[in-house]
Amino acid sequence: MHRALWGYVFALPWVLGLIIFWGGPILASFYFGFTEYAVIGSPRWIGAANYVKAFTADDLFWPSLGRTFTFAAAFVPAAVGGALVLAVLLNQKLKGTNLYRTIFFVPHLIPAVALAVVWTFLLQPKLGPVNLFLRNIGIENPPAWLASRDSALYSVILINVWAAMGGNTMLIFLAGLQGVPQELYEAADIDGASSWVKFRHVTLPLLTPTIFFNVVLAVIGALKVFTTAWVATKGGPSYATWFFALHIYFQAFQYFRLGYGSALAWILAAILMLFTWIQVTYSRRWVHYEGG
Repeated sequence: MHRALWGYVFALPWVLGLIIFWGGPILASFYFGFTEYAVIGSPRWIGAANYVKAFTADDLFWPSLGRTFTFAAAFVPAAVGGALVLAVLLNQKLKGTNLYRTIFFVPHLIPAVALAVVWTFLLQPKLGPVNLFLRNIGIENPPAWLASRDSALYSVILINVWAAMGGNTMLIFLAGLQGVPQELYEAADIDGASSWVKFRHVTLPLLTPTIFFNVVLAVIGALKVFTTAWVATKGGPSYATWFFALHIYFQAFQYFRLGYGSALAWILAAILMLFTWIQVTYSRRWVHYEGG
Protein backbone atom coordinates (compact mmCIF):
# COMPACT_ATOMS: atom_id res chain seq x y z
CA MET A 1 0.00 0.00 0.00
CA HIS A 2 2.87 2.34 0.90
CA ARG A 3 4.62 1.67 -2.44
CA ALA A 4 1.39 2.18 -4.37
CA LEU A 5 0.86 5.51 -2.62
CA TRP A 6 4.30 6.75 -3.65
CA GLY A 7 3.59 5.60 -7.19
CA TYR A 8 0.51 7.81 -7.30
CA VAL A 9 2.50 10.70 -5.82
CA PHE A 10 5.16 10.51 -8.53
CA ALA A 11 2.52 10.14 -11.26
CA LEU A 12 0.50 13.07 -9.93
CA PRO A 13 2.39 15.85 -11.81
CA TRP A 14 1.81 14.08 -15.13
CA VAL A 15 -1.84 13.40 -14.33
CA LEU A 16 -2.41 17.04 -13.32
CA GLY A 17 -0.68 18.20 -16.49
CA LEU A 18 -2.90 15.91 -18.55
CA ILE A 19 -6.06 17.19 -16.89
CA ILE A 20 -5.13 20.88 -16.86
CA PHE A 21 -3.30 21.29 -20.16
CA TRP A 22 -5.11 18.64 -22.25
CA GLY A 23 -8.45 17.77 -20.73
CA GLY A 24 -9.29 21.34 -19.75
CA PRO A 25 -8.72 22.89 -23.19
CA ILE A 26 -10.56 20.01 -24.88
CA LEU A 27 -13.66 20.51 -22.74
CA ALA A 28 -13.39 24.30 -23.10
CA SER A 29 -13.24 24.10 -26.90
CA PHE A 30 -16.26 21.80 -26.93
CA TYR A 31 -18.20 24.37 -24.93
CA PHE A 32 -16.97 27.30 -27.06
CA GLY A 33 -18.19 25.46 -30.15
CA PHE A 34 -21.73 26.21 -29.02
CA THR A 35 -21.05 29.87 -28.31
CA GLU A 36 -20.26 33.13 -30.02
CA TYR A 37 -16.91 34.05 -28.54
CA ALA A 38 -14.49 36.70 -29.81
CA VAL A 39 -11.94 36.72 -26.94
CA ILE A 40 -13.04 40.18 -25.84
CA GLY A 41 -16.12 39.70 -23.73
CA SER A 42 -17.88 36.62 -22.45
CA PRO A 43 -19.02 33.65 -24.55
CA ARG A 44 -22.66 33.86 -25.62
CA TRP A 45 -24.53 30.56 -25.95
CA ILE A 46 -25.96 30.10 -29.47
CA GLY A 47 -26.53 26.34 -29.53
CA ALA A 48 -25.68 24.55 -32.77
CA ALA A 49 -25.58 27.75 -34.84
CA ASN A 50 -21.83 27.44 -35.49
CA TYR A 51 -22.25 23.94 -36.89
CA VAL A 52 -25.20 25.00 -39.04
CA LYS A 53 -23.13 27.91 -40.34
CA ALA A 54 -20.22 25.62 -41.19
CA PHE A 55 -22.32 23.24 -43.28
CA THR A 56 -24.64 25.76 -44.91
CA ALA A 57 -23.27 29.32 -44.85
CA ASP A 58 -19.46 29.15 -44.93
CA ASP A 59 -18.21 29.55 -48.51
CA LEU A 60 -14.76 28.20 -47.59
CA PHE A 61 -15.87 25.20 -45.53
CA TRP A 62 -16.56 22.65 -48.27
CA PRO A 63 -13.75 23.80 -50.63
CA SER A 64 -11.18 23.65 -47.82
CA LEU A 65 -12.44 20.22 -46.78
CA GLY A 66 -12.33 18.94 -50.36
CA ARG A 67 -8.83 20.35 -50.82
CA THR A 68 -7.71 18.57 -47.65
CA PHE A 69 -9.13 15.27 -48.89
CA THR A 70 -7.36 15.79 -52.23
CA PHE A 71 -4.10 16.35 -50.39
CA ALA A 72 -4.64 13.22 -48.27
CA ALA A 73 -5.55 11.08 -51.30
CA ALA A 74 -2.26 12.01 -52.99
CA PHE A 75 -0.02 12.24 -49.92
CA VAL A 76 -0.86 9.00 -48.10
CA PRO A 77 -0.11 6.50 -50.92
CA ALA A 78 2.98 8.41 -52.04
CA ALA A 79 4.44 8.89 -48.55
CA VAL A 80 3.66 5.38 -47.27
CA GLY A 81 4.62 3.69 -50.54
CA GLY A 82 7.84 5.70 -50.84
CA ALA A 83 8.77 4.95 -47.23
CA LEU A 84 8.20 1.24 -47.86
CA VAL A 85 10.44 1.30 -50.94
CA LEU A 86 13.21 3.07 -49.03
CA ALA A 87 12.89 0.63 -46.13
CA VAL A 88 13.12 -2.36 -48.48
CA LEU A 89 16.26 -0.90 -50.10
CA LEU A 90 17.86 -0.20 -46.73
CA ASN A 91 17.03 -3.71 -45.55
CA GLN A 92 19.26 -5.28 -48.23
CA LYS A 93 22.33 -4.87 -45.99
CA LEU A 94 24.35 -3.24 -48.73
CA LYS A 95 27.60 -1.38 -48.17
CA GLY A 96 27.01 2.11 -46.78
CA THR A 97 23.52 1.33 -45.47
CA ASN A 98 24.03 3.40 -42.30
CA LEU A 99 25.03 6.42 -44.39
CA TYR A 100 21.92 6.05 -46.56
CA ARG A 101 19.70 5.74 -43.50
CA THR A 102 21.12 9.00 -42.19
CA ILE A 103 20.67 10.77 -45.52
CA PHE A 104 17.07 9.61 -45.86
CA PHE A 105 16.20 10.52 -42.27
CA VAL A 106 17.77 14.00 -42.22
CA PRO A 107 14.79 15.77 -43.91
CA HIS A 108 12.57 14.51 -41.10
CA LEU A 109 14.79 16.26 -38.56
CA ILE A 110 14.44 19.66 -40.21
CA PRO A 111 11.82 21.81 -38.44
CA ALA A 112 8.67 22.12 -40.54
CA VAL A 113 8.90 25.92 -40.70
CA ALA A 114 12.53 25.85 -41.85
CA LEU A 115 11.66 23.17 -44.39
CA ALA A 116 8.86 25.30 -45.85
CA VAL A 117 11.11 28.38 -46.02
CA VAL A 118 13.86 26.46 -47.84
CA TRP A 119 11.44 24.97 -50.34
CA THR A 120 9.84 28.37 -50.94
CA PHE A 121 13.28 29.63 -51.95
CA LEU A 122 14.06 26.56 -54.07
CA LEU A 123 10.75 26.80 -55.94
CA GLN A 124 10.78 30.57 -56.45
CA PRO A 125 9.54 31.00 -60.06
CA LYS A 126 12.17 33.45 -61.37
CA LEU A 127 15.30 33.03 -59.26
CA GLY A 128 14.76 29.67 -57.57
CA PRO A 129 17.44 26.99 -58.19
CA VAL A 130 14.87 24.47 -59.43
CA ASN A 131 13.55 26.68 -62.24
CA LEU A 132 17.05 27.91 -63.08
CA PHE A 133 18.06 24.29 -63.56
CA LEU A 134 15.00 23.57 -65.69
CA ARG A 135 15.75 26.56 -67.92
CA ASN A 136 19.37 25.42 -68.31
CA ILE A 137 18.22 22.05 -69.64
CA GLY A 138 15.91 23.68 -72.20
CA ILE A 139 12.55 24.09 -70.44
CA GLU A 140 11.73 27.71 -71.25
CA ASN A 141 8.51 27.99 -69.24
CA PRO A 142 8.93 25.96 -66.04
CA PRO A 143 6.07 25.76 -63.52
CA ALA A 144 5.46 28.66 -61.15
CA TRP A 145 5.15 26.07 -58.36
CA LEU A 146 3.91 27.70 -55.14
CA ALA A 147 3.15 31.00 -56.90
CA SER A 148 0.54 29.55 -59.24
CA ARG A 149 -3.01 28.55 -58.42
CA ASP A 150 -2.73 25.59 -60.80
CA SER A 151 0.40 24.09 -59.26
CA ALA A 152 0.50 25.31 -55.63
CA LEU A 153 -1.46 22.37 -54.19
CA TYR A 154 0.69 19.80 -55.98
CA SER A 155 3.85 21.63 -54.90
CA VAL A 156 2.76 21.43 -51.25
CA ILE A 157 2.04 17.71 -51.73
CA LEU A 158 5.52 17.13 -53.19
CA ILE A 159 7.21 19.00 -50.33
CA ASN A 160 5.35 17.01 -47.69
CA VAL A 161 5.94 13.68 -49.42
CA TRP A 162 9.67 14.45 -49.72
CA ALA A 163 9.82 15.27 -46.00
CA ALA A 164 7.75 12.26 -44.89
CA MET A 165 9.21 9.41 -46.95
CA GLY A 166 12.44 9.07 -45.02
CA GLY A 167 11.14 9.79 -41.54
CA ASN A 168 9.51 7.70 -38.84
CA THR A 169 7.37 5.85 -41.39
CA MET A 170 10.50 4.47 -43.05
CA LEU A 171 12.00 3.46 -39.69
CA ILE A 172 8.80 1.68 -38.64
CA PHE A 173 8.77 -0.21 -41.95
CA LEU A 174 12.43 -1.08 -41.47
CA ALA A 175 11.70 -2.48 -38.02
CA GLY A 176 8.80 -4.49 -39.46
CA LEU A 177 10.98 -5.90 -42.25
CA GLN A 178 13.65 -6.99 -39.80
CA GLY A 179 10.99 -8.83 -37.83
CA VAL A 180 10.08 -11.12 -40.75
CA PRO A 181 11.42 -14.65 -39.94
CA GLN A 182 14.38 -15.51 -42.16
CA GLU A 183 13.36 -19.15 -42.34
CA LEU A 184 10.38 -18.16 -44.49
CA TYR A 185 12.72 -16.61 -47.06
CA GLU A 186 14.92 -19.71 -46.92
CA ALA A 187 11.90 -21.93 -47.57
CA ALA A 188 10.91 -19.72 -50.50
CA ASP A 189 14.45 -19.97 -51.90
CA ILE A 190 14.26 -23.75 -51.76
CA ASP A 191 11.02 -23.58 -53.75
CA GLY A 192 12.76 -21.40 -56.36
CA ALA A 193 10.78 -18.23 -55.63
CA SER A 194 11.96 -15.01 -57.25
CA SER A 195 12.60 -11.81 -55.30
CA TRP A 196 9.23 -10.40 -56.34
CA VAL A 197 7.38 -13.58 -55.36
CA LYS A 198 9.06 -13.55 -51.93
CA PHE A 199 8.12 -9.90 -51.47
CA ARG A 200 4.54 -10.45 -52.64
CA HIS A 201 3.79 -13.66 -50.71
CA VAL A 202 6.11 -13.49 -47.70
CA THR A 203 7.09 -9.90 -46.92
CA LEU A 204 3.85 -8.06 -47.65
CA PRO A 205 1.48 -10.38 -45.71
CA LEU A 206 3.69 -10.23 -42.61
CA LEU A 207 4.13 -6.48 -43.04
CA THR A 208 0.41 -5.67 -43.22
CA PRO A 209 0.13 -4.74 -39.49
CA THR A 210 2.97 -2.25 -40.00
CA ILE A 211 1.38 -0.93 -43.20
CA PHE A 212 -1.93 -0.51 -41.41
CA PHE A 213 -0.30 1.39 -38.54
CA ASN A 214 1.57 3.72 -40.89
CA VAL A 215 -1.50 4.35 -43.04
CA VAL A 216 -3.58 5.33 -39.99
CA LEU A 217 -0.91 7.79 -38.85
CA ALA A 218 -0.43 9.13 -42.38
CA VAL A 219 -4.17 9.76 -42.86
CA ILE A 220 -4.39 11.61 -39.54
CA GLY A 221 -1.33 13.69 -40.41
CA ALA A 222 -2.59 14.45 -43.92
CA LEU A 223 -5.99 15.64 -42.73
CA LYS A 224 -4.25 17.98 -40.27
CA VAL A 225 -1.89 19.50 -42.89
CA PHE A 226 -1.09 23.06 -41.93
CA THR A 227 2.51 24.22 -41.52
CA THR A 228 3.76 24.05 -45.10
CA ALA A 229 0.74 25.85 -46.49
CA TRP A 230 0.80 28.48 -43.74
CA VAL A 231 4.50 29.32 -44.11
CA ALA A 232 4.86 28.98 -47.88
CA THR A 233 1.58 30.28 -49.26
CA LYS A 234 -0.69 31.51 -46.43
CA GLY A 235 -3.42 29.43 -48.08
CA GLY A 236 -2.98 31.02 -51.50
CA PRO A 237 -2.66 31.83 -54.24
CA SER A 238 -6.42 32.34 -54.62
CA TYR A 239 -7.16 29.80 -51.84
CA ALA A 240 -5.37 27.04 -53.78
CA THR A 241 -3.79 25.69 -50.57
CA TRP A 242 -6.46 26.77 -48.11
CA PHE A 243 -6.69 23.52 -46.15
CA PHE A 244 -9.22 22.80 -43.41
CA ALA A 245 -6.71 23.22 -40.57
CA LEU A 246 -5.72 26.55 -42.09
CA HIS A 247 -9.39 27.54 -42.20
CA ILE A 248 -9.68 26.74 -38.48
CA TYR A 249 -6.62 28.82 -37.70
CA PHE A 250 -7.82 31.86 -39.62
CA GLN A 251 -11.28 31.75 -38.11
CA ALA A 252 -10.01 31.35 -34.55
CA PHE A 253 -6.82 33.38 -34.43
CA GLN A 254 -6.96 35.82 -37.34
CA TYR A 255 -10.65 36.74 -37.30
CA PHE A 256 -11.02 36.04 -33.54
CA ARG A 257 -14.10 33.88 -34.00
CA LEU A 258 -13.01 31.41 -31.34
CA GLY A 259 -16.47 29.92 -30.98
CA TYR A 260 -16.74 29.16 -34.67
CA GLY A 261 -13.12 28.00 -34.82
CA SER A 262 -13.79 25.57 -31.96
CA ALA A 263 -16.79 24.15 -33.82
CA LEU A 264 -14.63 23.64 -36.94
CA ALA A 265 -11.97 21.93 -34.82
CA TRP A 266 -14.53 19.48 -33.46
CA ILE A 267 -15.75 18.78 -36.97
CA LEU A 268 -12.18 17.91 -37.92
CA ALA A 269 -11.87 15.72 -34.80
CA ALA A 270 -15.06 13.88 -35.79
CA ILE A 271 -13.71 13.36 -39.33
CA LEU A 272 -10.43 11.97 -37.96
CA MET A 273 -12.28 9.58 -35.66
CA LEU A 274 -14.56 8.47 -38.50
CA PHE A 275 -11.67 7.73 -40.85
CA THR A 276 -9.77 5.90 -38.12
CA TRP A 277 -12.84 3.81 -37.28
CA ILE A 278 -13.32 2.92 -40.97
CA GLN A 279 -9.69 1.86 -41.29
CA VAL A 280 -9.78 -0.22 -38.12
CA THR A 281 -13.05 -1.88 -39.18
CA TYR A 282 -11.90 -2.81 -42.69
CA SER A 283 -8.36 -3.74 -41.60
CA ARG A 284 -9.68 -7.15 -40.54
CA ARG A 285 -10.09 -8.04 -44.20
CA TRP A 286 -6.46 -7.52 -45.23
CA VAL A 287 -4.24 -7.22 -42.15
CA HIS A 288 -2.53 -10.51 -41.27
CA TYR A 289 -1.47 -10.96 -37.66
CA GLU A 290 1.01 -13.74 -37.07
CA GLY A 291 -0.74 -16.53 -35.19
CA GLY A 292 -4.15 -15.08 -35.95
